[in-house]
Amino acid sequence: MLQLNWLAIILSGFIPMLVGAIWYGPLFGKAWQREAGISDETIKGSNMGMILGISTLFAILFAVGVMPYVIHQFHLGSSLANHQVDVDGSDAKLFAADYLMKYGKEFRSFIHGSLHGMILGLLVILPAIGTNALFERKSWKYILINGGYWAISAALVGGTICAFA
Repeated sequence: MLQLNWLAIILSGFIPMLVGAIWYGPLFGKAWQREAGISDETIKGSNMGMILGISTLFAILFAVGVMPYVIHQFHLGSSLANHQVDVDGSDAKLFAADYLMKYGKEFRSFIHGSLHGMILGLLVILPAIGTNALFERKSWKYILINGGYWAISAALVGGTICAFA
């Protein structure tokens, strides 16, 4: 079956952290603080070690979640699960091995993964963030700053995973 490149997945998990340092720093940091209602004093009074540690864990989980969206071949095993795909010599296992040998590298590029990551960001993550923000009475600027961050992060994570997984 499809072998996952866990190193690529874990390293991809650091991409949202790097993007966030730029996005919520020099690019949109002050605008985000204003729209979120967060002051410099609030930030200084927080446990940044804990926040960054848990955020890194969440970012790695995010990378694991992005993987099935960007690698088309990932779903082969689940579609054959009821047909003994894990049994040596079974028709399903032979079919899967042949399929992956012939088509396992199809659509496995940074550009393709980035496209699917961006689609995930815009059509799944942005609406989720936007819905919460609307009920929290946050501005459209807040929605676009946070949604944009996740769309860019999803595109870069998707591209990286797809290219190296």
